[in-house]
Amino acid sequence: MWEWPASLDALVAAPEFHSLVFENDDVRVLDTRIGPGATVPVHTHRWPSILYMLCVEHHVRRDGEGTVLSDTRETGIPFEPGVAVPAAAMPPHTVENVGRSEIRMLNIELKHG
Repeated sequence: MWEWPASLDALVAAPEFHSLVFENDDVRVLDTRIGPGATVPVHTHRWPSILYMLCVEHHVRRDGEGTVLSDTRETGIPFEPGVAVPAAAMPPHTVENVGRSEIRMLNIELKHG
């Protein structure tokens, strides 16, 4: 069971960064865009997904309390444009683009896991 409120859903909590491309009973596809210097407010992704990377850049991911979970300036950017990677459902988090160009990905959420 998902324990976080619907108000933290990416489309509700951070609509300026997530737009709906497609949705049906099985999948939801979000276009995620984070400009340089921008921070996506605290939000969640309820379902596991496939992330298709379109534009990658250095970023800092924090949990809902602000604790740094990862900083690609220290670890390196793990993905390249054109790569698809699986991702688990994500509890409350933020993403800060600390690079010089836009971060963009398609988030293909799998509603039935």
